[in-house]
Amino acid sequence: MKIWLISDTHGKHEELTIPDNIDMVISAGDGGTYKNPFHCKPDMEMFLTWFNNLPIEHKVYIPGNHDTAMEAGLIEEETYQNIHILKHEFIEIEGIRIFGSPYTPAFYNWAYNSTDLELYNLWKDIPNDLDILVTHGPPHYILDRCDDGYRAGCKHLMNRVLVVKPKYHVFGHIHEDGGKVEEIDGTTFINASILNLRYNHSNDGRIIELLNQNEDEK
Repeated sequence: MKIWLISDTHGKHEELTIPDNIDMVISAGDGGTYKNPFHCKPDMEMFLTWFNNLPIEHKVYIPGNHDTAMEAGLIEEETYQNIHILKHEFIEIEGIRIFGSPYTPAFYNWAYNSTDLELYNLWKDIPNDLDILVTHGPPHYILDRCDDGYRAGCKHLMNRVLVVKPKYHVFGHIHEDGGKVEEIDGTTFINASILNLRYNHSNDGRIIELLNQNEDEK
């Protein structure tokens, strides 16, 4: 199964080159842009309409901190019937095991921001034997460096990832490291943000391949 990974489109989704022969697309969030949920709503709806209509069989979306309209309940999620929207949930698609969560450390009081204690407890829910872990934000010290040198990743998330060891950990949030990949202790970490710090389109995401259940049985 070929899987296209993107994140942090912020209204620039139409600029992406959609790859051919993709079986699944996963976005790690920030289809929206604006902090005010009512301003974010049309932005978010345009992205979700585009995402819902992509010529790709499986579509998975994990909200991000800029998706304020979704957190506020202004988005009629059932309208987008082709999208699996994961808010701290597990899903299995053709044998591919995925857990997605939108929560990030406090960051200027945006959507899905959580306290240190909340995050410590939330990440306990990440199961073992995952193929893909998708969180909007990065783990601490992995592709999480802001332009001013601040490390925005979550230390509790990093600790949990080192325990459960997913094959892939996909995230966005920090544009400066968008499109980059690191491998540590059996896990491939991917910052799938497609925009740079200036919110300009800088890459078209990443593509990974995993055996699905049918392929594994051949």
